[in-house]
Amino acid sequence: MNDGDLVASSPKIPVPDDVADAVKTLIRWAGDDPAREGLLDTPLRVARAWKEYCAGYEDDPARHLSRVFEEVGGYDDIVLLKDIPFQSHCEHHMAPIIGRAHIAYLPKNHVVGISKLARVLHGFARRLQVQERLTAEVADCIWDNLKPQGVAVVIEATHACMTARGVRTPGVGMVTSRMMGVFREDERSRREILALMDMQGRA
Repeated sequence: MNDGDLVASSPKIPVPDDVADAVKTLIRWAGDDPAREGLLDTPLRVARAWKEYCAGYEDDPARHLSRVFEEVGGYDDIVLLKDIPFQSHCEHHMAPIIGRAHIAYLPKNHVVGISKLARVLHGFARRLQVQERLTAEVADCIWDNLKPQGVAVVIEATHACMTARGVRTPGVGMVTSRMMGVFREDERSRREILALMDMQGRA
């Protein structure tokens, strides 16, 4: 698998009959006719889309942190990647979760390419998720593999399971955070990273 997109969108991805039939059943149960012209190819499209949405199951996010750099000119301060857009799907209703993440760590002996932080996020986001677990998984992966002095992950997202159904309350965002190491133990470091993320008073 390349270091780029986890799964390339391709109409050639084979779709088992039982998967296509399951989508047809859902269409029929929702009240439409899967044999209608506009819906004839929908089961295959939906199946392939879900294979792409859930490409994270075929990825080990830790692999993106395997290559590190020690020649950093003595740099020993915070590394922060802000406003990383992501999409996921909630495991309760399989509805979209759309948001952005802020990922930071305080290096000890080495750093990692900054794009790898985004790849770790996407590796976990492209699975059926809950936001709380996604936040913890990203932070734990960075903590376990880079062994830094501290890790801070803050995720802001909207959930279609709340905005488009159920309570139907659009415009509501959810914020989750996980602080580890110095960002958890030292209040000054915690305030500093939240200020850099523009999250003071929100996480």
